[in-house]
Amino acid sequence: MATTSAGRWPRQIPFIIASEACERFSFYGMRNILTPFLMTALLLSVPEDLRQGEAKDVFHSFVIGVYFFPLLGGWIADRFFGKYHTILWLSIVYVIGHAFLAIFETSKTGFYSGLFLIALGSGGIKPLVSSFMGDQFDQSNKSLAQKAFDMFYFTINFGSFFASLSMPLILKFWGPSIAFGIPGLLMLIATIFFWYGRKRYVHIEPQARDPHGFIPVIKSAILTPEPGKANKGLLLSIVGIVLAVIALSQIAVLGLVTALCLALVLIMGFVGTGASMQLQRALSSHPAEAVAGVNSVFRILILFALVTPFWSLFDQKASTWILQANDMAKPDWFEPAMMQALNPLLVMLLIPFNNFVLYPMLQKAGMQVTALRRMGAGIAFSGLAWIVIGTIQLMMDGGSVMSITWQVLPYALLTFGEVLVSATGLEFAYSQAPKSMKGSIMSFWTLSVTIGNLWVLLANASVKHEAVTAKIAETGISVTAFQMFFFAGFALLAALVFALYARSYTMQDHYRAADQQS
Repeated sequence: MATTSAGRWPRQIPFIIASEACERFSFYGMRNILTPFLMTALLLSVPEDLRQGEAKDVFHSFVIGVYFFPLLGGWIADRFFGKYHTILWLSIVYVIGHAFLAIFETSKTGFYSGLFLIALGSGGIKPLVSSFMGDQFDQSNKSLAQKAFDMFYFTINFGSFFASLSMPLILKFWGPSIAFGIPGLLMLIATIFFWYGRKRYVHIEPQARDPHGFIPVIKSAILTPEPGKANKGLLLSIVGIVLAVIALSQIAVLGLVTALCLALVLIMGFVGTGASMQLQRALSSHPAEAVAGVNSVFRILILFALVTPFWSLFDQKASTWILQANDMAKPDWFEPAMMQALNPLLVMLLIPFNNFVLYPMLQKAGMQVTALRRMGAGIAFSGLAWIVIGTIQLMMDGGSVMSITWQVLPYALLTFGEVLVSATGLEFAYSQAPKSMKGSIMSFWTLSVTIGNLWVLLANASVKHEAVTAKIAETGISVTAFQMFFFAGFALLAALVFALYARSYTMQDHYRAADQQS
């Protein structure tokens, strides 16, 4: 079984990094041409005035699936098959999904089935690959882990950069079969890379069901009666379930994906709040250490919830920002989706700049650059990016012809925010998670992306109502510009609340011991 040497890089990391580079080219290659393909091919039967909204709904529904299935992948890995086997098998599903996109370019049923398989495969492995990489480190070399996660994130963007730059042109000149087939080939190569390093990995075996685990403690907290006291936690949980049923009854209005995700959020929010209100009731059935562990997880999940507005803004660069770019002045050869390449390029520049210039400079000035401070600042920068993009939209609505180069500034602000939030959040989520819940906690981290995209779908659904659009019209600005400033305010408010809550958060250290063998 593989082990690590004190203070040295684990020799198995290159296999994970190489696999991730190919997988990210695969994912972003298809993701960044999805909206243009929907607009120019698959959704041509949809009336033109409704096509943009339909394309955004399909795109964000797909992203919701990608970041929902980590819950399934994390649970399967933690309880049954372990991270390695779960990643390998779901990668094969992922490859099949790409094949569906290439084959069924003219069939909505076939194409959407491919999107589902990609969401299942990509989402299922998403929390596990980063968590699996974290497993390769221990107490002897954990100081290298943040650098490895930064390298991991750099690699993600290395693959994304070339995919974003090339795939829109391949779609334009070679057609969708080739454009969706190439990412499938890269995903197959990624799977082979990952499999090839199988004998070098540190494998953390799946944990048996713990009678004092997260779910059993929550059930005890909610269901255990306490003489002379009302069970407010149970009542709150019932309210959440009732509201979830109401949300599901609105499938015709909200759409299936939106209704299901809203129901999930309502159940998680109300049941979690109800349990946290009376966790002490679980002490009658569970040891104090287990109850304290669940309380720590709740504190982590509050931080994750406050990050969701960031994802609302970030993922719209591949939908709302592309649609804006369609109406901007640009060279004839330039495809709007190619602006997406600016994001990973900036990430690759900003990660070394932050680590070797900005953070040391701030530390010399006496400012402690903690993970939570970086994440809070990142949410705020995303809000600033949307103030800029909204201002550009106002100028376009006023009749000004805007060059696509004006989008460079909001891309820079949003990408700086991404580096502060996402690259930091990967290592934060891993380090804060107890051993038995690492896969699941990483899944909750990615679930924050699902919820962020849920806010987008709800906002899109709301502006379809005449009463809402009439109120927006009274402001004197377009619906598009109004939504942009709304999301900017949403993020800035979240950044403020995040900063206030983070002040009381106690950091944890859950890296495995240096002499621990799997």
